[in-house]
Amino acid sequence: MDFVVQSPDELLAAVPHVLGFKPEESIVLVPFRPGLPVTRVDLPRTAADREEVWEALSGPYGRHARPGARLAILCFSEDRCSAELASHHLSNRLETLGINTHIRLWTDGDRWREFNTGQTGLQTRATAERIAAATVLTGAAQPAASRASLAASMVGDREPIAQLLPLARAAAEASTSALERNWALDRLEQFHANGNRLSDVDGARMLVALETISTRDALWEDMSRENRTSHVALWNDLTRRAPSEVRAAPASMLGFASWLHGDGARAWCALDQVPADRPSSMAAIVASALQNGLHPRDWDQHQTQMRQIAAELDESFVPKSPGRQRDIPGTQSGTDRRPLGR
Repeated sequence: MDFVVQSPDELLAAVPHVLGFKPEESIVLVPFRPGLPVTRVDLPRTAADREEVWEALSGPYGRHARPGARLAILCFSEDRCSAELASHHLSNRLETLGINTHIRLWTDGDRWREFNTGQTGLQTRATAERIAAATVLTGAAQPAASRASLAASMVGDREPIAQLLPLARAAAEASTSALERNWALDRLEQFHANGNRLSDVDGARMLVALETISTRDALWEDMSRENRTSHVALWNDLTRRAPSEVRAAPASMLGFASWLHGDGARAWCALDQVPADRPSSMAAIVASALQNGLHPRDWDQHQTQMRQIAAELDESFVPKSPGRQRDIPGTQSGTDRRPLGR
């Protein structure tokens, strides 16, 4: 999503629409030209935390930095002192990569201050409503109230499908993997055509079919930048409804579709839905793309190699997940980063 902003108030109002949620106690890095990722990171409050943030971000920003790169550091917090220290530290580190941070902006939700110039002002409801109206016209979904609410949107009523799983497994055993794969592809094509939610019966059958790697890969291969919105809708719904024993596959599919859509925050939240005792090689591939700042537009170039890696990884492989929460949604780089943990 591209914005043309003309004031600090407009820039701050646009950020939730870029991230997909309203940031709290966060730093957001927003580039002024294509190439660098948009990044959200939990606001660090100690010197050790500030260095930890830099260690996590230096790799992706070092790889993507180009001559003349510029970005704004935006701090969303009631703690102005920590925001100023963190933004100053990050600005100095980015300068070593040739990235100019000529804007360091802080807001507590009501007031804003530009640390470099000392300029101050107010965040206004009129500006927020104007930015929101502009995004509605593009068909974009409005941002979640917080990252936590975005994560909560992936949890629904899982009991109906849980009750149907034994029957779905029995039916799958009486069928063949080829027949189940063809059914899953046909059902996917039907969803692309009409967008109607899968019934509980079809949902249970789809989730059982996904346990066969060749079927999962066939559905994965269907994903493209053209149909990614449809895939996000399907896998978000099935992730909400899937019991733990069958949730790894739809959550991984949702993570990939969200990354391909440039929605890194949703991608990370989806990976959080992969049960710890049921890890997924596909989830590891998505995590790698997010952590390394791979742009969705580069998928065509790298997909053969990444699919091969996914096929070779043992399904017990668990990607290391980050400690301090970071998100890099993908308007610029197509990634969403949380390199140090949950």
